Amino acid sequence: MHAKYAEKGLHILAFPSNQFGKQEPGNEAQIKDFAKSYNAEFPMFSKIDVNGDKAHPLWKWLKSQPNGGGYFGNAIKWNFTKFLINKQGQVVKRYGPMDDPSVIEKELPNYL
Repeated sequence: MHAKYAEKGLHILAFPSNQFGKQEPGNEAQIKDFAKSYNAEFPMFSKIDVNGDKAHPLWKWLKSQPNGGGYFGNAIKWNFTKFLINKQGQVVKRYGPMDDPSVIEKELPNYL
C-alpha cells in the first residue's frame, strides 16, 4: 500500500514495540533489517512502549482520540494495531491486529 498510494498522500509509519510476547527483542538495526526482508519501505521508528506509564506520547494521544479507542478500551492488545488518520490529523478509525490491510485499502480513497 505504501508504494501504491504514497504519491497520493499516504504515509505509513511503523513503531516497533516489545510489549507483546517479546516479539521485538532486537535492536533498531535488526528490526529494520527484518522489516526490509518483507519489502517494508515505509519509515520504521525506534522501539517504544505503547502501553503503560512509559507509553510514548503519540500512542497516548492516538488511544485518547474519539475514534482511537479499541474494542477492549484504549490499551493496545497486540502488535499490528493500526490507526487511519486523515489529512487534518484526526483519527478516523482504529483497526485491530488481525484486520487485513486490504480492509484499510478499501477505505483509503475517502481520505487521500
